[in-house]
Amino acid sequence: MSEVSDAAPAHEPGTLRELLKQQAFVRYLGARICSVVSVQMLSVVVAWQTWERTSDPHALGWIGGAQFLPMLVLTFVSGDVADRVDRRRILQCCHLGIALVACALIAWTLAPEGAVFGTTMGGAYLALFGFGCIRAFSGPAGQAMVPTLVPARLFPRAVAIASTNFQAAIILGPAAGGLLFGAFGAPAAYAIAAALQLVAALILFTVKPLPEARVPSIGNMFERVRSGLRYVKGHPLILGVISLDLFAVLLGGAVALMPIYARDILHAGEMGLGMLRSAPAIGATAVALFLSVRPLGSRAGLLLFVCVGIFGLGTIAFGLSTHIGLSIVALAVIGAADMVSVVVRHVVVQGTAPPEMRGRIAAVNLLFISASNELGELESGLVAGFMGPVQAVVLGGVLAIVVTALWAWLFPALRKFDANDPAVTGK
Repeated sequence: MSEVSDAAPAHEPGTLRELLKQQAFVRYLGARICSVVSVQMLSVVVAWQTWERTSDPHALGWIGGAQFLPMLVLTFVSGDVADRVDRRRILQCCHLGIALVACALIAWTLAPEGAVFGTTMGGAYLALFGFGCIRAFSGPAGQAMVPTLVPARLFPRAVAIASTNFQAAIILGPAAGGLLFGAFGAPAAYAIAAALQLVAALILFTVKPLPEARVPSIGNMFERVRSGLRYVKGHPLILGVISLDLFAVLLGGAVALMPIYARDILHAGEMGLGMLRSAPAIGATAVALFLSVRPLGSRAGLLLFVCVGIFGLGTIAFGLSTHIGLSIVALAVIGAADMVSVVVRHVVVQGTAPPEMRGRIAAVNLLFISASNELGELESGLVAGFMGPVQAVVLGGVLAIVVTALWAWLFPALRKFDANDPAVTGK
């Protein structure tokens, strides 16, 4: 691992070359891309199977609901665990757990008709419930670990590179899942997803985080969790950025309805679903690569609100589209806009948090993200079942724009956020 000179100002961003010399960070990215590709493969295959078996938008919505419930219950506990236990070991256990989830989905797929685990959706929801439990622990540990893999002045650039890594996996994962499902069937896709999780767990054995000075937490678990919540509530920048993402994506998300669009509106089949699921990540990757070369500047807050508004407009365009090419472009725009929100959120949340509270603050952040994603899938499925998929997506895009305008008024400090200000980043 290379040494970075302490003579450089802490708030001055390091170069991309310096960042890529941080071996622990690079190896962590290798493990992460294996894991995210695996998860995306699972997601696209189980969504398609669900729509094939049920043709019910509500069933698609409950894919997210089954995952969100355990995350809601366990996230704060897991944040405290991430502040007290070796985060690398937590992640390794989570990778092994997701591999077991993939095996459970194989059993669900192959179970004979009438078997308890093979009922129409019961086995899948049970496996996804377990997946939600695992994600409750993996999210805070992973987010809190990143600042310990690079020197402080490289952190903003590290967030952009980690986001690029994540989005590249989101491009590859759904496409690979759709291809494997179409060519070899669901069990083969699930088996490869399980193998990727095992590879991720093995890679983490080679990751050595930098020494970290954590102030020992006092009190019992509930007191420690409350202290994390109080910290978020007392910092408008953090509260504003994570709540904006919560409500914009919760209302404007269309991921849960993609199987409906792929099969019944765009008539694109399994491969089309994989392309639709990958499209947001294509736009997001382009923006993340740009931000890794040109980090966020003095107008980061204003840019954030503009991009969340664009997210809403892109959602409306996707909802109204009946051509797969236009739909892919709209989703790429959605992903590009959302990536700005992702990078700003991570810089604010993990860049300002004290080391001994990173796990708990990451847990609050991830609970909001999970609510926007998994609960958003449930909301989209229920609304689509009530008024139709097109109307549900368009309404969501309109409400995302309304939320953007309201949050710009409620959180002026976030609107004026300067990513170069060391007093803001705390670095």
